[in-house]
Amino acid sequence: MRSRAIAAAGVALGLFAPPLAAQEKPIAFVGARVIPVAGPEIPKGVVLVHKGKVVAVGAEGSVSIPGDATRRDMKGKVLMPGLVDTHSHIGGVQGADSSAPIQPDVRAIDAINVADSAIQKAQAAGITTVNVMPGSGHLLSGQTAYLKLREGKTIDALLLTTERGVTGGMKMANGTNSRRQPPFPGTRAKSASLVREQYVKAQEYRKKLADAAADPKKAPARDLAMEALVEVLEGRRIAHFHTHRHDDILTALRLSEEFGFRVVLQHVSDAWKVAPQIAASKQVVGSSIIVIDAPGGKLETADVAMTNGAALEKVGAPFGFHTDDGIVDSRFFRREAALAIRNGLSRGKAVEALTLAGAKMLDLSSRVGSLEKGKDADLVILSGDPFSVYTNVLETWVEGQKVFDRSDPKDRLYAVGGFGASHDSQGLHLHEGEDEEISR
Repeated sequence: MRSRAIAAAGVALGLFAPPLAAQEKPIAFVGARVIPVAGPEIPKGVVLVHKGKVVAVGAEGSVSIPGDATRRDMKGKVLMPGLVDTHSHIGGVQGADSSAPIQPDVRAIDAINVADSAIQKAQAAGITTVNVMPGSGHLLSGQTAYLKLREGKTIDALLLTTERGVTGGMKMANGTNSRRQPPFPGTRAKSASLVREQYVKAQEYRKKLADAAADPKKAPARDLAMEALVEVLEGRRIAHFHTHRHDDILTALRLSEEFGFRVVLQHVSDAWKVAPQIAASKQVVGSSIIVIDAPGGKLETADVAMTNGAALEKVGAPFGFHTDDGIVDSRFFRREAALAIRNGLSRGKAVEALTLAGAKMLDLSSRVGSLEKGKDADLVILSGDPFSVYTNVLETWVEGQKVFDRSDPKDRLYAVGGFGASHDSQGLHLHEGEDEEISR
């Protein structure tokens, strides 16, 4: 990615990230219309950040600004939390291969190209946290990766870590994508039975591990696939379940309730048909929906509706938006919410669905998704209302570090397009502070 600054370095394979690159001087964003999400909008607000964290949020005059703080005049601008995309394929990620329909041991972090220009286009959209997932051609296609879109040249720099280590979910799917010639299933019923079989094995594997706690000699041979599914069973890894048709959605609910795993329903094209059932499930963390103005591609999405958000809001079911980039280019993420508002969704829920709702679906709401004291200083500066077609993202900040600036011609290229905008970014800027020709 751009070599302007490396904001942070995650450590792969479960280790913890070192401290952020120092943001030693406080920054006060003053005078913006602030949308904190966690509370009402502030017409003339102040957001104070220091060392990668939000220090204070409030109206002008209510926030004490240190004398050494850098003041940014945000008059006429809108400031809101960094956007959270709960389903993306940026980085050219690949997952399981054609050898089997169930491969939970596959990891997205082993197949993400951080020089992919789609990552910088996501930054240009104001997206700061993203769930990068393998495709949906398998019943279980592998472990997803939760990333912070920091500056960095390796996947280690972008990995999002918590006290449990590197974060991510488990990609699952049903419907037409995973139905093909053997060894893949040929019917919906067979698809469900194969998944049930694997979770039964995972339950047995977990019991063997528990029985061996007092006597390590009784421990089963290490099984990477079973280890990953045990994490799902124990709630340490959320299942992100690609599902479209109403009957497939109910199958996903049935599986999650039988085995007690938490699930995010991805796409749910027919959500409006089964919204009460989704709301009633105790296993659903949320529905991650997509709003596209040119639907198509498969018969099971024939009844997809722009009213899905409104239907889920009506029954009190939590939901957020996603891009499935490149089904919807990351730069059009906010437009999804705007289209949903035109189709009955409340404005407040639309804002939440771009931010805090997604954070909850990734188990990251204690860190991202709203502007609150102690949370990561991930924020977006907009030229106007977030749902206006005339509004542009002016700046994107991740953990107190600016990662996109529309006034910089190099960054503007990713926002508006043009020659080189889809080239791997490391071919664009090889040395900090130097303007170089685009690699041809």
